[in-house]
Amino acid sequence: MVLGDNDVTHTAATAESSAGRRVQVRRAALASAIGTTIEWYDFFLYNTAAALVFPHLFFPASSSYAGAMQSFATYAVGFAARPIGAAIFGHWGDRIGRKATLIVTLLLMGISSGVVGLLPGTATLGFAAPLILVLLRLVQGIAIGGEWSGSVLLAMEWGDQRKRGLLASFAQVGVPVGLVLGTGGMTLLSATLSPAAFDSWGWRLPFLASLVLVGVGLVIRLKILETPMFTAAVSAKRTSRTPVLDAVRHHWREILLSAGLRFSEQMPFYLFTSYVLIYVVERDEFGKTFVLNAVLVGAALELAMIPWFSQLSDRFGRKRVYLTGAVLTGLLAFPYFAVLTNGGHVAVFVVAVLAFVPHALQYGPQAALIGESFPTHLRYGGAGLGYQLASVFAGGPAPLIATWLLHETGTPYSISVYIVLAAVITVLCVLGLPDRSRADIDDASVYRRP
Repeated sequence: MVLGDNDVTHTAATAESSAGRRVQVRRAALASAIGTTIEWYDFFLYNTAAALVFPHLFFPASSSYAGAMQSFATYAVGFAARPIGAAIFGHWGDRIGRKATLIVTLLLMGISSGVVGLLPGTATLGFAAPLILVLLRLVQGIAIGGEWSGSVLLAMEWGDQRKRGLLASFAQVGVPVGLVLGTGGMTLLSATLSPAAFDSWGWRLPFLASLVLVGVGLVIRLKILETPMFTAAVSAKRTSRTPVLDAVRHHWREILLSAGLRFSEQMPFYLFTSYVLIYVVERDEFGKTFVLNAVLVGAALELAMIPWFSQLSDRFGRKRVYLTGAVLTGLLAFPYFAVLTNGGHVAVFVVAVLAFVPHALQYGPQAALIGESFPTHLRYGGAGLGYQLASVFAGGPAPLIATWLLHETGTPYSISVYIVLAAVITVLCVLGLPDRSRADIDDASVYRRP
C-alpha cells in the first residue's frame, strides 16, 4: 500500500487545518501509546513467564541453573531478532508510510503471543515444544523491531516540534503500561491461583487476552492519517528506494551512537524487571508475588515519570536529562545488589522500585533523541536500527550474562560491575551525538543527505 494522490491531498489538507491537525495529533499520540502498550504487554508477559514458568514447563529435565539459562536463552532470541525487524519494517516504513507498517507489526505480535498461550509443554510435545517457543519468540522480536520507530514517528512527526520530547514519549509510555498490565496480570493470577493451577493454565490467560487488545489497537490505528512530514517527503519525491541501506551508508555513526546510548537504559532494565524475579525469590523468605508487586509499583511510578522527564528534555535539552539518568544508573549498581542480597522486605521493595527512576530519566527523552538524529525519508529505518541494535548486545543477553556471572564469581557485585560498564558506554555515546532538541527536523538542511 503506497500513498496515492488522494492520501497526500487528504493529509496535507488536514495538516493545514488547525482543528484537523489537533485531532490527528491526539489520535497519533493515542495510537502510539496504545500500540506500544499492546506490543510491550505481550513482550513482558514472555519475560515474566521465562523467569517463573518456562524453565520447568519447557526444560523440565534441566537443573535449576541450566533451566534458567535455557529459558533466558529463548528470551534473548527475541532481542536478537529485533534488528531484523527494524531492517524489514524500516524499509517499508520509509517506503510506503508509518501507518500501514504499524498495522502489520501489531498483528504479528498479537497473533504470536496468542499462540504462546496455547502452546503445550515438553511433556506433551516433546522436543518440538521449546523449538516452537523459540520460533514464536523470533516473530515477537521481529514485530517489536518494527514497532518502536514507527510509533515514535507517528506522534513526533504530527505534533508541535517544540514538544517533540513529550510527544515522542507517548510511545515510551507503552513500556511501563505494558509492564503494569503484563506483570499485573501475572501477579494477580499468581496470588489467587494455587501454584499447580498457575503453572498449568493460569499463566496462559494473559497471553490469550492479547488477542482482544490487538483488536482494540487495530481500530485506533486505522483511524489515523499518515504523518505530514512523510507525506511531504513523498510529494517532493524524496523517498529512497533502499532507505535502510542509505541510512547505514550515510548515517552509520548516528546508528551506532544511538545503540550505544541505550546500554545503561536497556541492560539494567531487564535485570530490574526479569532477572530480579529469580535472584530475590532464591532467598527463601521472599515469594514471587512480593517481587512481582515491587516491579509493578516501579512500573506504575515510571508511567508518571516518563512524560515529566520528556517534557524536561524539551526545556533543558535531551542530552542533559539523559546523562543524569546514565550517571545515576552507574551509582545505583552496587547499592542495588547490596540491598537485594542483605536487605529486609521493606528495603528490597524500596530499592526495586527506585531502580526505575534513572531508567525513566533516560527512556523518556530517548525516543526524540534518537528519532531527531535522522532525516524524514530515512528516519523509520535509521532510528529503528539504532534503537534495536542495542537489544543484541545490551537487553537480550543481560539476564543470561547476569545468571552466568553470579554462577561463576559467586558474588552479585560482578553484575554491578557489568551495570557500571554499561553506564560508561552510554555516557560516551551521548556525548558523541549532536543534540538536536531545538533543530527543525523537517528541514533537510540540518542533515547531510545522500
